[in-house]
Amino acid sequence: MKSTMQCALVALQDVKAYLTEEGGQIAVFDATNTTRERRDLIQDFVKENAFKVFFVESVCDDPEVIAANILEVKVSSPDYPERHRERVMDDFLKRIECYKVTYQPLDPDDYDKDLSFIKVINVGQRFLVNRVQDYIQSKIVYYLMNIHVHSHSIYLCRHGESKHNVEGRIGGDSELSPRGKQFAHALRGFIDEHKLSDLKVWTSQLRRTIQTAEELGVPYEQWKILNEIDAGVCEEMTYEMIQETFPEEFALRDQDKYHYRYPGGESYQDLVQRLEPVIMELERQGNVLVICHQAVMRCLLAYFLDKGAEDLPYMKCPLHTILKLTPVAYGCKVEMFYLNVEAVNTHRDRPLGKIPKDSTLIHRRNSYTPLSSHDQVKRPRLYSAGNQPWLPLAPTPSALMPEERQSQVSEIVKGSPSKSHRLSVIGPATVVIMCLAFSHLSFGSS
Repeated sequence: MKSTMQCALVALQDVKAYLTEEGGQIAVFDATNTTRERRDLIQDFVKENAFKVFFVESVCDDPEVIAANILEVKVSSPDYPERHRERVMDDFLKRIECYKVTYQPLDPDDYDKDLSFIKVINVGQRFLVNRVQDYIQSKIVYYLMNIHVHSHSIYLCRHGESKHNVEGRIGGDSELSPRGKQFAHALRGFIDEHKLSDLKVWTSQLRRTIQTAEELGVPYEQWKILNEIDAGVCEEMTYEMIQETFPEEFALRDQDKYHYRYPGGESYQDLVQRLEPVIMELERQGNVLVICHQAVMRCLLAYFLDKGAEDLPYMKCPLHTILKLTPVAYGCKVEMFYLNVEAVNTHRDRPLGKIPKDSTLIHRRNSYTPLSSHDQVKRPRLYSAGNQPWLPLAPTPSALMPEERQSQVSEIVKGSPSKSHRLSVIGPATVVIMCLAFSHLSFGSS
């Protein structure tokens, strides 16, 4: 017990360093924290450093859910090397028995009535929310109340090859090329072959995705927010035309493709924020096929595969290829299916060599991010009674989620523990410490 307390104290110091010295906004303190003494320790730490804290308690008394949770999540946990996997069930049930002795649940009526927390009961059957105090906490609640832990798969593909694709033009609303129609027919065969009878199909409101879905012969739902990134004044132009007509814009986009915003259009950062409702629906749905566009598919892939802003705009999403994503504990399984229909290559590689930095920051109207900059974005921060000077905050890949993607409600961190970059805060940043008050401790009959 003494060693675990020492580990907790060291972890809290890491939290402090991350939030005060490294430009972090959200830290996830992933521990059991099952006693009032331990939670009071965290509260004292938070008050000393002028942070905010939000507790997430996961309670489960359903023995079937407990068993499934252990087999699905803990078997792939780093806590259990391959050679010890057969002992997982017995070992974890023993852990539960040990924690029963000291466990003190969060009490919204008395002792913990002033704490901000969410209590997740039986992996989402019920929720108890107490004293949500700010935007970030509300986003955490929103996320936890929308995800589910049931096994499901997400199929992502682009529309069939379009006439604009063949001509090398970006954006627009062109129809499918003959090969694009051939892909749509092959996609129907793929669905039939894999017996995806319960599959939901989503498209954008652009003709090339709708025409691809029409061939499937199944109901589909159109989402305007799945439309391709808006290229503004560059819509329906080739890259060669853009370079000739807008040479400065062309160079600026190469400098910082994620933050660059087309004149009169969008940036990848804008697109990421636009796609948040789609992400939420994908989290809560069963099997879904999303027929979308290159930039949109990149953003969705980056979310599920934990890719950052630097890599997102250069992820390869070829035409006539299906990606099957299956969320699993501590990651996401990816399978690729090429339907053997030729198509043009629309991928544009990351520029080689060092792109010279522009000495000035150019801001588009209504943009909180620089049009292009290799420097860190600077925003004000709040640490204590007064405002600190402007401090650097690393550019954030998205505003999709207040924190990490997860495969189980009570596992806040899914995959890499460094995924707190998924929250982008405009203006004074609120520092929040996420504390797992009760991680996979399930007191049901075993």
